Amino acid sequence: MNARNKWLLISVGLGILLNPLNSSMIAVAIPRLQQVYELDFTVVSWMIFTFYIASAVAHPVVGRASDVFGRRKIFLAGLAAAFAASLAAALASSFGWLIVMRIVQSIGTSMMVSVGMAIVRIHITEKQAAALSVLSIFQSGAAAMGPFIGGVLIHWWDWPAIFYVNIPFVAASFLFSWRTIPKDEPLPAAARGMSARKWMETMDAPGILLFTAGLIALLVGLLSAKSAAQVSLPYVILAFTGLVTLGFFVRHEWRTASPFIPLRTLAKFPAITWVNVEFMVVNVLFYALFFGIPSYLQTVRGISEFHTGMLMLTLGLCSILASPVAGRWIDRSGPRPALLVSAVLMTLGSVWIVSWNPASPVISVCLALAAFGISNGLTSVGMQAALFRSSPKEIIGTASGLFSTSRYLGTILSSLLTGMVMGGQFSFGGFRWLGMILTIIALSLVFMSWRRRESVQVEAS
Repeated sequence: MNARNKWLLISVGLGILLNPLNSSMIAVAIPRLQQVYELDFTVVSWMIFTFYIASAVAHPVVGRASDVFGRRKIFLAGLAAAFAASLAAALASSFGWLIVMRIVQSIGTSMMVSVGMAIVRIHITEKQAAALSVLSIFQSGAAAMGPFIGGVLIHWWDWPAIFYVNIPFVAASFLFSWRTIPKDEPLPAAARGMSARKWMETMDAPGILLFTAGLIALLVGLLSAKSAAQVSLPYVILAFTGLVTLGFFVRHEWRTASPFIPLRTLAKFPAITWVNVEFMVVNVLFYALFFGIPSYLQTVRGISEFHTGMLMLTLGLCSILASPVAGRWIDRSGPRPALLVSAVLMTLGSVWIVSWNPASPVISVCLALAAFGISNGLTSVGMQAALFRSSPKEIIGTASGLFSTSRYLGTILSSLLTGMVMGGQFSFGGFRWLGMILTIIALSLVFMSWRRRESVQVEAS
C-alpha cells in the first residue's frame, strides 16, 4: 500500500471512529447528566435514544445521497456538522439544546460512516481487504474504548469534555481528507435534472417520516407511562398512535418501489431475516448491559466515573482480543460454533449479574464484563460471517444496510427495556430485574444459535 493510500485510510478512519466513540462514551455520563440537569433516568435516556434513532435514519439516507452528490462532499459535510454539534453541545445551557446537538452530531458522524467504507473500496484497490479490516478496528476499538475514555474525561474535566474531545479528531480528519480524498465525479445529467418530488421519492421521505414519528411516539408513550408510575389514557393513546403509525410504515414499505427498509427483500430471503433478527436480539442484550452496568457502578456502588471507565476497559479489551481469534475459528468451522459459545457466555454473564449485591467484589464485576467482552468479539465477527453466507452477491449492499439497521433497532430496544424497568430512578432492584430479563433473552439466543444448523439444512434441502 502506497503512502497516499495510507493517509487516505487514516483520514477516513479518524472520521468514522466518531460515531461509535460518541455512542459509547455517553454510557458513563448518564448519572452525571442526571445530577447536572436534575432529571430522572428515563428523561436522560433520551441522550441514547435520539442518537440511535438519528443514526438508524441517517445511514441509509446518506448512503443514497452520496451516490448522487458525491462521497467526498458528504464526508467533509459530515465532519463540519460533527465539529459544530460537538462544540455547541459542550456549551449547552439546557438539556433540550443538548438533545438537539446530539441529534446533529449523530447525523454528522453517520455521514462519515456511511460513505467512509465506500471511499476506501473505490480508491484503495491494492490490499483492499486489509484496508477494510483497519477501518473495522477504528470502529470496534472506538466503541470498546468509549466508556474508558469517557470515564477519564468526565473525572478530570466534567461532562463537556466528552464533546470537546471530538474536535481534534474532526480537525485532523478534515485536514487529511481535504488533501487525500479524490474529488468527486461530476453529477450525472439525471441527477442534475432531478426534481424535488423525484428526489423525495428516491429517498423514500414518507417512509422515513412514518418510521421516525411512529418510533418516537411509541417510545414516549411507553417510557412516560413507566416514569409516571401509572398507566394514564394520554400515554396509552400516544403509544397506540405510534404502533398504528409503524403499521402504516410497514404497509408503505411493502408497496413503494424505493423503500427505506426493503421488507420485500427480507421476505424473499428468510435466511437474511433470521440473521437480522438474531443480530437485533444480540444488541438488545449487549447494549442494555453496556449502558446499565456503568449506571449500576456509579449509582448503586458509588464508584467514580474514572474507576467505572477503568472497569469497563475489561469489556473493551476482551472484545478486541477475541475478534481475531473468532476470525480464525469461523474460517475453519463456520459461524455457528462461535455464535453458540457467545450465547452461552451471555447467559452465564446475565445469571452472574443477578447474583450481584450492592457490595459484590470488583473481581465479580470484571468476570461478568470479560464474559460479555469475549461474547461481543465472537458475535461481531460471527454475525458478519453469517450475513455474508446467507446473502446472494447481487444484494450484499442491501443486506449490509439492513444489518446496520438491525443493530440500531436493537440498541433502541435495549434503551427502551432499561428505561421501562428502571422508571425514573436507577436502582439495584431494577438492575437485578434487568439481569433476569436479559437471562431469558440470552437463553433465546442459545436456542437461535443451536437451531442455526437445522435452518441451513432445511434451506439446502
